[in-house]
Amino acid sequence: MRPLTDNRHKTLLEVAGQPLIDRIIDDLAALGVHTHLVVTGYRADELRNHLQDRYPEENWIFVHNARYRDTNNIMSLAMAFEQLPDGHDIILIESDLVCSPGLLRQVVESPWPNVALIDRYRTGMDGTVVSVTDGVVTSVIPPHLQGANFDFSDKFKTLNIYKFSAEFCRDTFRGLLQWYANTMDNNIYYELILGILIYLRQARIYVEFVNDAPWSEVDDPCDLRVAEFTFEPDRRRALLEETMGGYWSLELLDFHFLRNMHWPTPAMYGELRRNLPALMQNYCSSQVILDMKLAWWLLCREGRATVLPGLSFVFPLLQRRFLGRRVMVPQPTFGEYQRTFPDAVPYHDDFAVDLDALEAQTIRLDAKAIVIVTPNNPTGTTMAGEDIVALAARHPERIFIVDESFQGFSTETSVIDLLERSPLDNVLVLVSLSKTMGVPGVRLGYAYTCNAAWTAELRSELPIWNLGSIAEHLLEIALKNRVTWLQSLQQTRRDRSDFATQLRALKQTTRVIEGGGNFVVVRLDEAFQPPRGIVAHLLADHLIYLKEISSKIGDGGLWLRLAVRAPDENRRLVRILAQLDDSINQGHKGEPDDSP
Repeated sequence: MRPLTDNRHKTLLEVAGQPLIDRIIDDLAALGVHTHLVVTGYRADELRNHLQDRYPEENWIFVHNARYRDTNNIMSLAMAFEQLPDGHDIILIESDLVCSPGLLRQVVESPWPNVALIDRYRTGMDGTVVSVTDGVVTSVIPPHLQGANFDFSDKFKTLNIYKFSAEFCRDTFRGLLQWYANTMDNNIYYELILGILIYLRQARIYVEFVNDAPWSEVDDPCDLRVAEFTFEPDRRRALLEETMGGYWSLELLDFHFLRNMHWPTPAMYGELRRNLPALMQNYCSSQVILDMKLAWWLLCREGRATVLPGLSFVFPLLQRRFLGRRVMVPQPTFGEYQRTFPDAVPYHDDFAVDLDALEAQTIRLDAKAIVIVTPNNPTGTTMAGEDIVALAARHPERIFIVDESFQGFSTETSVIDLLERSPLDNVLVLVSLSKTMGVPGVRLGYAYTCNAAWTAELRSELPIWNLGSIAEHLLEIALKNRVTWLQSLQQTRRDRSDFATQLRALKQTTRVIEGGGNFVVVRLDEAFQPPRGIVAHLLADHLIYLKEISSKIGDGGLWLRLAVRAPDENRRLVRILAQLDDSINQGHKGEPDDSP
């Protein structure tokens, strides 16, 4: 937990304004548990003083493990057993947990004498896992036994909360644990002893499932942020907007960010997984090789396409090139263009762009560069590639920057395909592959132009190793999976159409625009706005993250841009939105979500 614990005990770190240890003691006291045996180590006096001052009415037994730096929790538990009064059932809790009070009640009131609290295994978890058959633990696997090829798919995560009967502690668990800690190895997890007893059929440990009740284990500073997100629902929007990503450890259904939900395929993930060790230990290829592989993917001539480490790399270059020159940018559009060209002249996208009017405005203002985003984000407005190329051909003195990051989700012809047949030197095509490939975490994009001087200038700005090896390998295996990629785009278009149809059926929606991207734009009746706002409401009550674009549309209405996710997830959101009116009228939180 360093540096957060350099001058503070770990259990005194706060979540939702309350120290971790206080939450545990408060929950136990509410269940009538008032005798606590605490094993201390690091900053022992600080913890002891805090507990005795904060809870003078509780019964405290303190056991100090002076060798806490050299031993593991088996030694701490062995020392605890030496001081534990005989004849008592025990609740064993590791003190870096944050959980809802109902979880401790579930363990205390469990009918089984020996029980472990477990949850389904998911991304971001670590520590001991178990196998379960018919509600009983059949094996216990500590972290050091979880090798590179360990299969987590059928395992469950222990919360490190157990209830053990006095008889089990006295007759079975205590003796073997203390013998092992004192004579064999004092630097292992006590769960290994439980695993031995289960293997020898000397212990029968039942399980209680968490069943989606919130909890967090705080092993490092990143875990602390996850706990804050979990237990401070009113701060969730602020936390997400601060991070702008990094959501893999959060229980979150993300309709905010956009990606292809049907690609890469499971087989591609399997290939990446198998090759991950070699990829992590190797540099990527030179820019020449990267661009060659990209040209193969695009089916274009080599020398025209340049691989980028995400499209965001190119914006500072554009800003320098067009500094002091008149640039036209659609309004609204992707915020990066507005930040890149803060003095740009806007042309209006009211869910459609009149190209004749745009051309006339371009001539009247003598604009040097025109940004065209098709499909546009957030409106979904899509322009025909043929019309864009014809416009650029009529104005060779002007530069046309065409962003096709969402083009694959539309049915229009790519500008790149047209330029391959009839090259133009005044068109620069920019594409982020995060959306159509569904890999925002890889950071992969490209620029395409028939202007050799532009290509040379762009490549001169790139570092010697432009990509990570994982991104390069994705380009390689994409070549073998072109058909499944095209199928994934078709499936996304079908999902988008179905999603839009479901949204139109809601009484809250006053306008639903399908557009050409992998998202649907929705205008809601303002009467259905919860008091704290719809984004905060759905995050707090349903862990669903939406993108509000009201300020971008600017007509005073309540607008959302909803990513097209998997069909069952789209239906879940529609179902929750349908319940929203009732929950607002009744003045309470949203109706319970019955979806998994």
